[in-house]
Amino acid sequence: MTIRVLIADDHNVVAEGLRLLLAADKDIEVVGTARDGREAVRQAVELAPHVVLMDSTMPVLNGIEATRIIRQRCPETRVVILSVHADPMHVVRALRAGASGYVPKSSAGRDVIEAIRAVQAGRRYLHATIADEVVEQLVEPTAGEDPIALLSSRERQVLQLVAEGKSVADIASALSLSPRTVETYRARMMDKIGIRDVPGIVKFAIVHGLTSLD
Repeated sequence: MTIRVLIADDHNVVAEGLRLLLAADKDIEVVGTARDGREAVRQAVELAPHVVLMDSTMPVLNGIEATRIIRQRCPETRVVILSVHADPMHVVRALRAGASGYVPKSSAGRDVIEAIRAVQAGRRYLHATIADEVVEQLVEPTAGEDPIALLSSRERQVLQLVAEGKSVADIASALSLSPRTVETYRARMMDKIGIRDVPGIVKFAIVHGLTSLD
């Protein structure tokens, strides 16, 4: 059976490299590419890929939130996260969002194909360089509660868009909410993370992998 794969990565060079890597395997077909999380969700619904290869840090909607939505709307689709973040808390966050596999970008190569095959077969895939630390984090957390886990999905989306410099009106349009509702979510988010200024929110979002410096 041919495995249908959607590539979601906002870096053209990375996306093209992944497409060429997968195209060399006769049992894998790249059915589409997406440049942000919302586009990834839309294409996953439209194309029904077997696997989404998802960059964790993308504009508009980060890869972990996109994973959560895809798994809700397309339960048969598996997601493999590709990320520059290899810390256990970030990996656990992705798994809790519904990802079936996780590969650090520093180790990406044939490992990506191995991950795709594993999750399509119904198994989980954690790259060997992170597996032990992730198990330790799950069994005996050492870094305390993940602050991102304190936020609702909407609050996380608002946080990312605020960090990306979007106005209340822009956020309202992007999320199909009223400006007043956005302001409510923003206030709740700030209360929960204990940050009141935009530079602090930007730093928080970067540190926790919700957005990047790009």
